Amino acid sequence: NAVFGPVWTILYILMGLAAGLVWNVGPERSDVRRALAIYVLQLGLNVLWTLLFFGLRSPIAALVDILMLLGAIIWCMQVFGALRPAAGRLLLPYLAWVLFASVLNTAIVALN
Repeated sequence: NAVFGPVWTILYILMGLAAGLVWNVGPERSDVRRALAIYVLQLGLNVLWTLLFFGLRSPIAALVDILMLLGAIIWCMQVFGALRPAAGRLLLPYLAWVLFASVLNTAIVALN
């Protein structure tokens, strides 16, 4: 439990930096707006996972969500990386953490 707070703090800082790099390309550009919309989508899936897993105590629904979240993170990394390669790379630790959470979520579903 002691690890989660600091890890998420670092991840959200990196995510914010990545979004800021993309924003600085020019928010008037359609490709930047699209990239930021994908970013917001993955943030929404992230929040939804917490609600499903901890709030509703539904590991199966959370597993479906986290698999969609993984896809959304990869998509976000691709579009961010096309605009600013560093922005895509800044999301790598986030992807790794969510992959780890996916393994844990899958194990909980399998064990129940």
